[in-house]
Amino acid sequence: MRVFLSFLIVFVLTFGVHLQSFGKAQHKGKVAIVLADFGTTYSTGFVDIENIKEAVQKAFPHEKVVFTFTSNIIRNIWHKRQHNKKFENNSKLKDFLYVKGPLATIADLQDEGYKTIIVQPTHIYDGEEFTDLLSYVNGLNSIKTMKKKYMPFKKLVIGRPALGRNVWKYDYHKDIEIAAKALKNDIELAKKNKAALVYMGHGNEHYSTGVYAELQKELRKMYHTDKIFVGTVEGFPSLEDVLSEVKRAGIKKVLLKPLMVVAGDHANNDMCGDEDSWKSAFKKEGINVVCSIHGLGENPEWVNIYIQHIKDVARDNGIKLR
Repeated sequence: MRVFLSFLIVFVLTFGVHLQSFGKAQHKGKVAIVLADFGTTYSTGFVDIENIKEAVQKAFPHEKVVFTFTSNIIRNIWHKRQHNKKFENNSKLKDFLYVKGPLATIADLQDEGYKTIIVQPTHIYDGEEFTDLLSYVNGLNSIKTMKKKYMPFKKLVIGRPALGRNVWKYDYHKDIEIAAKALKNDIELAKKNKAALVYMGHGNEHYSTGVYAELQKELRKMYHTDKIFVGTVEGFPSLEDVLSEVKRAGIKKVLLKPLMVVAGDHANNDMCGDEDSWKSAFKKEGINVVCSIHGLGENPEWVNIYIQHIKDVARDNGIKLR
């Protein structure tokens, strides 16, 4: 009996190793796509993120598509919720509870046998989050093994954010124009409500947020109206800048909408909360407010921007997507 058990254990262990090796062999030559999102603490935010993931998976049905959160703070919040029954029993939130950062996500894929990986940010523009993500990818690509066959990646590349990058091959002004076209339904919604359109973007403190002002200029030009305003939570134009312009224009009603992939904490509280919010600031000035709390991840035309950027970076690097 002991001999049989010993044989069985050896067989199971050996078979498991072979299965693992077989799994890696199966992934050899295939492409993995990592959707790098800032993340959200709102459980409703999975609508936007999952929508992007499903659209990308549909566009590239033969490739593996996963998402990662670039925000350390947001990942930690979800990890602390792992043993909270409120979240633990919700099957839709499982991927959020165990979400990993870009480095861990890429490492897992490499360990599974994926040697060609495309990292596509869902960030709005080339700011702090994208810059850090780019440094991760560049750092991993700097690895040089003694023997070429043991290099961790065949190709590890990164696509550009929605509003592009200031790089030679792709004019970011064109990317801004494409983004403006994708926002057509928002302009129509503002007209329907007989209101000016005010976007709240995130922005950041460390890099120029002038691209938001450029987007505003393009939107006004494209839709032949000066009743479109783009502001940011951090950086320029600020809430004060936007509010000042709206008052100067004599506008009495605005439609507030997040210029963010996910309609999470910023959209629900900073933008449309009852206190210390953009909504309350406009109301104090006697301006009527309509809130539309829907992230860009729900907009198919915006999601197509990420799909096109994946195609672009794949083509530029000789990666065949099926």
